Amino acid sequence: MKKEIVPIWEKSNLTLEEAAAYSNIGVNKLREITNCENCDFVLWVGNKRLIKRRLFDRYLERAFSI
Repeated sequence: MKKEIVPIWEKSNLTLEEAAAYSNIGVNKLREITNCENCDFVLWVGNKRLIKRRLFDRYLERAFSI
């Protein structure tokens, strides 16, 4: 059985590495941003941190600097 690869722009949640490639923001900076309690685009699955792509896009559209 062959595993189907889903393009990043079609995924609803991204790993830190995928989000870094998608946004051109470093993994360490994304980790710093998502450590904040009021970060609405982070999803915790146990200890794993996922980025909610649509909310992340909205965050980036509103941001002036990071």
